[in-house]
This record gives sequence, C-alpha cells and structure tokens, in this order.
Amino acid sequence: MGNYFPRWTNWVPLKIAICLGFTVVGVVAAANYYFTPKYTRVGYEPTQPVPFSHKMHVGEIGLDCRYCHSFVEVAGHSNVPTNQTCYNCHGPDRGQIKKESAKLALVREANVSGEPIKWTKVHKAPDYVYFNHSVHVNRGVSCVSCHGQVNEMEVVKQAESQSMGWCLDCHRNPENNLRPLDQITNLNYKPEQLSREEFYRNLMTRGASLQSLGEEISSSKPNKNVANLEALVELAKNTYGPKVTQLEVGKQLKANWKIHATEDCSACHR
Repeated sequence: MGNYFPRWTNWVPLKIAICLGFTVVGVVAAANYYFTPKYTRVGYEPTQPVPFSHKMHVGEIGLDCRYCHSFVEVAGHSNVPTNQTCYNCHGPDRGQIKKESAKLALVREANVSGEPIKWTKVHKAPDYVYFNHSVHVNRGVSCVSCHGQVNEMEVVKQAESQSMGWCLDCHRNPENNLRPLDQITNLNYKPEQLSREEFYRNLMTRGASLQSLGEEISSSKPNKNVANLEALVELAKNTYGPKVTQLEVGKQLKANWKIHATEDCSACHR
C-alpha cells in the first residue's frame, strides 16, 4: 500500500510537543515574574487629593513621621493624618505657612465642612493578613525597611513588594533590619554613625550584661577578657572593624530584645 503522507510528517507530533513544552515554560516563567507583587505593586504612585511632598516636609524641614502618623507606636495600624493635622500649620487662623495657597484649598474647605480628606491608600495588606505596626516599630524595625526612603519622595510610592516571601526574608534574618529605637524615624540612619561605646552602654542600661554582650560578639563561650565596657568595645572593634556595622547592631538587638520572629502561617494569618 502506498504512503499518503511524506516522511517528514512523522516528526510533526514531536515538534508540536516541543513547542507546547516551551510555551508552557514561557507562560509559567512570565506568570512567576509579572503576576507577583514585586512587579505589580512596586512603583505604585497614586496622585493624592492634596499635593503633599514628603521630600519637603520630612527631608528638608525635618518633620518627624510621628507628627502625622501619630498612632504608629501604639496601634496596629499607622493612621492617616486628620485634616486638623494639616490645618495646624496651614490654616489661615493658625499661621503664615502658605495659608492662601491654591494647592491647600481642600484643607481649608475640609476644616469648614468637617469632611475628611479622601487620601488614596498606597500600602494595603490583604484582609487576611495581620500586621501590627507598633510591634515592629517598638522592636527596632524602621519605616525605611518597609516604605523606603520616604524622605526623598515627592509623592509617596510603594518601594517594596511587601509580599509573603519578602516578609519571611525579614523574619528569618531580622538582624538585617533592626536598629536602636531612637533611630526608628531617622530615615537617613547608617549604623556606622553610631558611637559603639554609647550603643553598648545603652544596652547595659536596659539590662544586658557584659557577659551576654561579649558572647554575642564572639559567638563562643564567655570571653574572660571582657571585664568592662572598654574591653567590650575593643572586642567589638577587633571583630567587626573600626566602625559599627549592621550585623553587629542587629545581632545584639535580636539577642537582648529576645526577638524570635515566627515563620509559620499563624504569624500573619490569624
């Protein structure tokens, strides 16, 4: 019986299978990249009803984050400032700061009507995620770690993906983000700016012992050479170098504040 199809058609099923395989791999790879918070959320920068410049207010004037977000240290959420907060500086009967600016007309109108300004939320966790601002802030996690250099943003945008994997990275290695409590709202903080002697003295004031601090530095049995603060500072200098490092600060705060960030589902899903 004669052949009805040419010989090359024997390879058609294999070629189709290979093409489908590459297509599936491409679709999966694209989905893993383009359908993630890192791609869909990072860079989100909505236009706000009142053009509030964080770069000017925080970066240039030096306004503390807690002046506007006043509940961040005591509440689970970081509150959006009320209109009265804006009016305290820009109200016609309160001061001379751009009291007649057209950009602030909505602030003046809201003061008369009593209707709150409808700010557009930039960072929003899903309803099934539990996140407590006060717990993080009071344990050394700065605004910068989650929101980026807000003091350099003309309009606030989402700087981090804030995905589950991103959160877990911090929970697994919290020492990478911890800093002294008096530096939480210092958005330009660098660990090398700290005085090593002052840093360790503050830890001792809060109850840390020379022995525990020395053990954390040497990661071994108690160091007999650590007899006083000067010896402790010298040990840290020999271990980490002449300047304070993030690893040094983070490890000490993690150990002395007993930070054990959970990694199971119950940490965020309650």
